[in-house]
Amino acid sequence: MAGFLRKLMPKRFRKEGVTIPVVRLQGAIMAGGSQLRPALNLAAVAPVLEKAFSDKAAPAVAISINSPGGSPVQSRLIFQRIRDLAAEKNKRVLVFVEDVAASGGYMIALAGDEIFADPTSIVGSIGVVSGGFGFPELLKKIGVERRVYTAGENKVILDPFKPERESDIDYLKSLQVEIHAVFIDMVKARRGTRLADDPDIFSGLFWTGQRGLALGLIDGLADMRGEIRRRYGANAALRLVSPARGLFGRKVPGVGSGLLSLAGERAGAAGVGALAEIAEEKALWARYGQ
Repeated sequence: MAGFLRKLMPKRFRKEGVTIPVVRLQGAIMAGGSQLRPALNLAAVAPVLEKAFSDKAAPAVAISINSPGGSPVQSRLIFQRIRDLAAEKNKRVLVFVEDVAASGGYMIALAGDEIFADPTSIVGSIGVVSGGFGFPELLKKIGVERRVYTAGENKVILDPFKPERESDIDYLKSLQVEIHAVFIDMVKARRGTRLADDPDIFSGLFWTGQRGLALGLIDGLADMRGEIRRRYGANAALRLVSPARGLFGRKVPGVGSGLLSLAGERAGAAGVGALAEIAEEKALWARYGQ
């Protein structure tokens, strides 16, 4: 009731502070995604970003990131959507790293006009990695004959059911070099003169927030609530922009969703394929000690 009456008062008599919309991006970055396979991608985050940037009264949007990376395409698409909305709505973007903003997670963080982290956060990993599983002997053991017919000699490049070929690996590495160059250009364009003169920055290494600050990968060591109040006053408030809810009231995956929620359902529903996906996601997090 008090809140309702306060809204009826002229603004000059209210003791309200600035309210900053908050978008929380968490999880491995990959195309697709469902309730059985949570993922962070443009399709999942676009509606929440639009809602956050549509707050006319807010001078900025705060984005919390906790991601070990994943798809470079989805990472760059999310980055670009944030920058486009910031320009269109004339908003400042403040990014806050939770546990990890590495690889594709750091690529998204580059959308921030300023990036903040905890001293113990993990940031960086500016590189490109591809991984998978090989099963060249599996079919023989279970008595299955695989039949593949192609037009084009390279249609089954990197086939997991065949031994690796050096030519396949060389081709994959050439693609990685191109993607890495795009990533490096993004970092240089967004961080500019803030970057330290250190060749290890683009080597794929990752660092704590404290070391990331010294290297120029972030702008400060701060938590979201403290930084927002320092910047906009003691009455400044945070408003979490929640994703739409799907069937049975569950949140749309990718925005604020947990790392491996429903992992058991996924494994049961999709068998070996789901187990491989779960293992791949866990490997992404494990690389950064999570």
